[in-house]
Amino acid sequence: MRNLVEDFLQYLRHERGQSDNTAKTYAALLGKFVAWAEKQQLAAWPAVELKHLMAFLTHERMRNQLAAGRAKTPAANDSARADDNSRERPPHPVSSKRLSSESVYLEIAALRAFYRYAENEKLLPANPAENLSLPRRWKRLPKALSNDEIGKILTPETPATPESLCDQAIIELAYASGLRLSELRNLRLEQLHLEAGFVNVIGKGNKERVVPVGRKAIAALNRFMEAGRPKLVSAKSPANVFLSQRGTPFAAVTLWKHIKDRVKRAGIERNITPHMLRHSFATHLLEHGADLRVIQELLGHANISTTEIYTHVTGNRLREIHRKFHPRA
Repeated sequence: MRNLVEDFLQYLRHERGQSDNTAKTYAALLGKFVAWAEKQQLAAWPAVELKHLMAFLTHERMRNQLAAGRAKTPAANDSARADDNSRERPPHPVSSKRLSSESVYLEIAALRAFYRYAENEKLLPANPAENLSLPRRWKRLPKALSNDEIGKILTPETPATPESLCDQAIIELAYASGLRLSELRNLRLEQLHLEAGFVNVIGKGNKERVVPVGRKAIAALNRFMEAGRPKLVSAKSPANVFLSQRGTPFAAVTLWKHIKDRVKRAGIERNITPHMLRHSFATHLLEHGADLRVIQELLGHANISTTEIYTHVTGNRLREIHRKFHPRA
């Protein structure tokens, strides 16, 4: 069963051009099912029926309700501890937390994608997953930063160091062009066209798009390229634009932490994620009259419905402004 899953993952990476994150997500989700199937004595995929898929999903829904571990009262002395270990411990209280519909959605989507691949490649005789219905997926409204918060974050730090120049260039580019965290990490020197005012971005599914860069972001990038990056480069440094103190490309967690630390130093108390810079880019463009299709192209969304969520954010903002400032609101 695991071999067929690995074939599917190779197909995702090399033929569909899916990102590593997508492949890892599918690998984890399908790995859960394979581990469950092995416990049910299901040795091969042809033996899996719709009832097994339904049983697995029921198991996943209940998994978070039954918390692992048992309550234990500290013993007063060694003899009491030994006596306590010999008794049957009471079960841990059942948690009321259920597996979210988003998690169930991903589980079903992974199974359906796998079976669709196996069916198209004639690797399995039937596709029981086609009868699994996806639960309703609620869209969360993205959170954007206010103009004051953006101003605080983008204020250059003094004294300037190679690291602070790097952070400044990352944040300026993230807000000016709406790049994803992975796109910032993987941006290479040959993708910069600062004199022309744009960058070539390799997004999800290895899709390339051209994104314009604002004047302030270009200035921050030029300062970093002239005074910061040369001091971070080592003999083994790759052609990535942004480098860590060791001259290596940023890991996702490291870059995330750099942005979070910068936000704290700017004096902003609320929790801000790096992706909120991308949300702010799209929201502020829409608020100032940009066309939704243009924003879709800039963000690299394959479907306009993904971009349309920003119209709800803008509507909420407009209602708040109307209530605040209109005399009869």
